[in-house]
Amino acid sequence: MVRVRGFGELEAAIMDRLWNRDPETDTTVREIFDELSAKRRIAYTTVMSTMDNLHGKGWLSRKRDGKAYRYRPTLTREEHSARLMREALSGGGRSEAVLSHFVAQIDAEESADLRAALRRLARKSGRR
Repeated sequence: MVRVRGFGELEAAIMDRLWNRDPETDTTVREIFDELSAKRRIAYTTVMSTMDNLHGKGWLSRKRDGKAYRYRPTLTREEHSARLMREALSGGGRSEAVLSHFVAQIDAEESADLRAALRRLARKSGRR
């Protein structure tokens, strides 16, 4: 599994599982625990406290369902990635230089995706 930047190992594993679900579906600690425990030795209370911590940090919302909580990510995986990119751009030195280095490292398909996204944004804002 690829570690998700900004999260610890278990936080990343939990967020990955939540992001792979239907974004309109809330998930219990038990459901995440069952998935994780099928692949590694882990305590239910560890998963529960980690999900509670993610809620406290604002990464998960939750609502009461009987005695348990049902959780949902507050951002999509893509929104999280965009936030990280924005933080890197604003904290990485001169924005123009950072963007130049970034563009120099992406492949042709990613470059085409970037151009298409810029065109869509320009159309949305009425600029050409």
